[in-house]
Amino acid sequence: MLASVRGTLERAVPGAVVIDVGGVGYRVLVPASTAAALPPVGGTVRLLTHLQVREDALTLYGFATQAEIDLFERLLTVSKLGPSKALALLSGSTPAGLRADIVRGNIAALTRIPGIGKVIAQQVIFDLKDKLGQVDEEAEAGEGDADLLAWLQAMGFTAAQAQSAVKRLPESTRAHPVEERVRAALTILRPE
Repeated sequence: MLASVRGTLERAVPGAVVIDVGGVGYRVLVPASTAAALPPVGGTVRLLTHLQVREDALTLYGFATQAEIDLFERLLTVSKLGPSKALALLSGSTPAGLRADIVRGNIAALTRIPGIGKVIAQQVIFDLKDKLGQVDEEAEAGEGDADLLAWLQAMGFTAAQAQSAVKRLPESTRAHPVEERVRAALTILRPE
């Protein structure tokens, strides 16, 4: 159906954007990682999309990367997991970190994501653990990001702000304990 949209970013609020495409404003629901990658309002944006058709609504979901949309569509195959919970999972971790947590059966990491309880976490792991393949080095590097994102969100930052700060952290901080990474992220979020 709709594979992607390209247009002018008209408005961005937590969890959603409006993209003007030829005079038509499309409301697109996005995870925090995509929101963190958006240009300023008025800039040109291209999102990969997934259109959900229901009797009472057409809902468009947008993603900045192929890895995000691929994982979102995999999450939609999980029994009793809807698109809002799939977006919550993607907003609570990087795609590589989320894949690693699912493959390793890390229920604790999944339940730290707001809106995800133990039952949903167990169902996600049960349905997808063997379907996501091996965990690669990129996933190993992003594994601690879920804890870092959870800390920053607990401090009052939005998921998009936390994702943006994590992306901007120097690669050399990956091996540091989460407390040091939080301090480094705070210097990005609250420059003095």
